[in-house]
Amino acid sequence: MSAPTAGQIGIAPMSAEDEAADRKRRIMAIVGSSSGNLVEWYDFYCYAFFALYFAPAFFPKGDATSQLLQTAGIFAVGFFMRPIGGWLFGRIADRVGRRTSMVISVLMMCFGSLLIGILPTYATVGTLAPVLLLLARMLQGLSVGGEYGTSATYMSEVAIKGKRGFFASFQYVTLIGGQLLASLVLVSLQAVMTGDELTAWGWRIPFFIGAALAVVALYLRRSLAETKEGGDKEEAGTFSALFKHWRAFCVVLAYTAGGSLSFYTFTTYMQKYLVNTAGMPKTTASQTMTFVLLVYMLIQPIFGALSDKIGRKANMILYSGLGTLMVVPLMSILGTNKDPYLAFALITLGLAVISFYTGISGIVKAELFPTNVRALGVGLSYALANAMFGGTAELVALWFKDAGMESTFFWYVTVMLAIAFVASLIMPNPKVHGYLDGAGTVEEALGKKRALAHA
Repeated sequence: MSAPTAGQIGIAPMSAEDEAADRKRRIMAIVGSSSGNLVEWYDFYCYAFFALYFAPAFFPKGDATSQLLQTAGIFAVGFFMRPIGGWLFGRIADRVGRRTSMVISVLMMCFGSLLIGILPTYATVGTLAPVLLLLARMLQGLSVGGEYGTSATYMSEVAIKGKRGFFASFQYVTLIGGQLLASLVLVSLQAVMTGDELTAWGWRIPFFIGAALAVVALYLRRSLAETKEGGDKEEAGTFSALFKHWRAFCVVLAYTAGGSLSFYTFTTYMQKYLVNTAGMPKTTASQTMTFVLLVYMLIQPIFGALSDKIGRKANMILYSGLGTLMVVPLMSILGTNKDPYLAFALITLGLAVISFYTGISGIVKAELFPTNVRALGVGLSYALANAMFGGTAELVALWFKDAGMESTFFWYVTVMLAIAFVASLIMPNPKVHGYLDGAGTVEEALGKKRALAHA
């Protein structure tokens, strides 16, 4: 017996005009949420891109590697706040609403960025300076820890069915766009200021810009429509409800660990690797990474759309399998190369492989959790993996370099990608076991009506 139609269960099918209006609302919601996402990540990545200049202001003792090692340590601490942010904002999103969670997170990021911009240096207040820097980064880490899960959930829920991969890919378009914007600000300041000026006070400018942009993002997010919530309100956003899906949580944790580690290796750490290991001039490395990030950002929708055709699982297998094979040879060549064109080609190649994952990063997680714990499941698993592996990428890489075992880091990344490959093989197929198609959409209401009609 065929399933009843919308008309048979008393629900009028949407007219072409209504469908067009619904499509427009969904696209505008994607634009609004992703704009705020871009600002959040710009603020977060300013720290990584300008560390080469402000490291001496907070850690004046030691050589360049040791100064970077100390700033990377604080960068990692920001990531360790992410699981708390993932839990806190995931709970808010699942119990109160996605929009409320996103508004609070962008406010918190605005304050953290402004705080870094006005911090006194070591020469002024001594050891209190790095302590204040640490507190500001903890605040930013808490904010961005909640940002990923909530925005990924929201964008996945408002995306158009059949094109969810394509539309959800704009989360990483704006995430990378935040990196790119931070890189463009760096390149622009390098063009108009001397290295000494940037080291003395110029590094503060991008943080003031970030605080101002966050105010704009706040305005955009306040106008967003809330996505429909479902599930047991009492259990929404709780660990007890999430534990019912522990297998999916562990799989997501495993493949996110490899994805986040490789992502941060080929983006934020790569600039320092080109300068500190390959011996490339700072300005050349910055310009090279700016063009790399531009290409990387633009190709995300291609890989998101590809997943709509071949399936998320296939994307994940390709990313982790090819990634396992590429890291050691690419990093080895880049470490001895001073040609910016070759560096651009090799880094872009590496990031193209990683795009099989980043293009669907949010939706491949969102599809594995039901509505009542989706933001918590996505946000917490991502935050934990990032805290343990993504946020420590620079710290571990610099530690191995300082110990004279730099190539060991390449094998470390390779092993984590191999684990991600296994996780991708055993992950549930979202086409068969996914939760998303019936959540936060018109399809959800129809599904409930059909269930009642058969009861």
